[in-house]
This record gives sequence, C-alpha cells and structure tokens, in this order.
Amino acid sequence: MAKALELTAAQRRIKQKSSLGQRIIDDRFIYLLLLPGFVFFIVFKYTPMWMLIIAFQDYNPWLGIAGSEWVGLKHFKFLLNDPMFYLMLRNTFAINLMSLIFYFPIPIILALLLNEIKHAAFKKIAQTIFYFPHFLSWVIVVSLTFFMLSIDVGLVNKFLSFLGLPTVLFLSNPKYFWILLTGQQIWREAGWGTIVFLAALAGVDVEQYEAAIIDGANRMQRIWYITIPAIMPTVIVLLLLQLGNIATVGFEQILLMSNPMVNNVSEVFDTYAYRVGILQSSTSFGTAVNVFKGIVGFVFVWFSNFSVKKLGYEGIY
Repeated sequence: MAKALELTAAQRRIKQKSSLGQRIIDDRFIYLLLLPGFVFFIVFKYTPMWMLIIAFQDYNPWLGIAGSEWVGLKHFKFLLNDPMFYLMLRNTFAINLMSLIFYFPIPIILALLLNEIKHAAFKKIAQTIFYFPHFLSWVIVVSLTFFMLSIDVGLVNKFLSFLGLPTVLFLSNPKYFWILLTGQQIWREAGWGTIVFLAALAGVDVEQYEAAIIDGANRMQRIWYITIPAIMPTVIVLLLLQLGNIATVGFEQILLMSNPMVNNVSEVFDTYAYRVGILQSSTSFGTAVNVFKGIVGFVFVWFSNFSVKKLGYEGIY
C-alpha cells in the first residue's frame, strides 16, 4: 500500500513538472517579453548587492574585497557622528515630504480628469502634452528653470523689472529651493505618473457607472463612490513604493540646482555620498551611506505596509 502511495506521489510530481514545462512552452512568447526585465534586475540590481560588503571594510581596489581590511561599523559611526548628518536628514525628508504632499496627488487628479474626457482626439492630445516633459532630461529642465528665473536673463525677473517691481533671487535664496524642486518634479513627472492610474481606471466595471446613473448619482458622486475606491489599491501600492525611497531624492536634479548659496538646504545623502565616496575616493563610506538609505527605506516600507494592512487594505507583501 505504502509503495503504491509512493508511486502515485511520484507520478503526480512528474505530471506537475511536465505540466509546468508545457505551460512554459505554450506561453513562451510571454516569458520572452519578461526576459529583458528579468535580466536587467539580475544584472543591475541583484548581482551588485554582494558588493555591499565593502561598507564594512576599508576597501582598497588594489587589494580587492578579499584583501581589504575589515572595519565593522566604522563608516556608519562616522556617518552618524558627522555634523552634516542631521542637516542631510532634514533636507532629504523635507524634500520627499513635499513631494508626497504636493506631487503625489496630482497624477491621480489628472488621471481622474482625463478619464472624464469623452472626446477621444482631445483626450489623446491632452495626454501627449502631459507626457512630453517626462522625456526631457534634468539638464534641459534645469536650463529652462534658469532661463525663466535667473536674476540676469530670467524672463520672470525681466517682467518684474518692466513693471517697476524689485527682482527676486529665486535660484540663490534657500527658502525657494525646495519649492523649485517640487515644482520641477510636478511639471516633468505628473503627466507620466497618470499612466498607471489610467490603466487602473480602464479596469473599472462600466456596469457600476450605469447602475449609479440609474440610481441618480451625479458625476462627482460616481467619481467619489466608484472611481476612487476602484483605484485605491493602486494608489496604496505606489504610495508604499514611494515611501521606500524616502531617503532618496533625485541626485541629478539636486546636483544641477545646487549652488554655494543654497548648500544648507540642498545637501542630501545622495550628493554627500557622491562628494565623499566618488570625489574623495572613499568607496567604502559612500557605500555605507547607501546602505543606511536602504535600511531607512526598508523600515518605512515595512511600517507603512503593516499600517495599511491594519486599515483593511492589501499591502505589497
């Protein structure tokens, strides 16, 4: 009897294996579409992770990882004791908090507005206009900002001078720096961010809208009670992913916008890691800064995911 059961289990395993193999063969084109993304993550995301060990060493490229001296938490202690640490922490969190408050809701609002447009041609034109800035590099975006706001050639200051009003130091006044960063992000990325939400809106059952119309619901009521709940899972997932980058800001954008007059509000972990890790050839310390950022992001994602589940929504794991 036992032998027969073993035989049956073995046959079941063979059947499952052949079934999996058959499914892979049947869906081979779908797996081929998945392959480039899979290879990208393996090569550029997972393979380099073993190099994080140099954060615990005084890494010497001539000696390699095996020959470099092990120093434990030395670089992390140096980071936490650095007088710049709390300044960088404040700047990083403040920039990301402004992004969460002012940028994050805008793609949702734009997607809701675009979803209400019934004229197909006008909708496509509007989407193209909103998407276009995403394809401009940060170099172009920052150049446009200088062209508009600089004290000498900026169009805004020229217009103020024409009206007889005093000019404004937009680019060298620290109180405008975070506002400019958030404004640039909104202009460049808000339209592109609507893509995910529009895809989620496309999956909403049309019959729900028809039933709501029959019940006498107006457009705002249909948006509030049908559309927004339908995209809420997508909103939560994207919010959790953004919280995972709470210790990371746009390095290229910050670097291009920085100048000596705004250093106290522009210095963040990314620029600090670049300045110390790359320019001063302290690879181990630069790696330690990035490991610290990863730990902070993990803690935020874990706590946020736990809170979301407590509220009755599904998290990302």
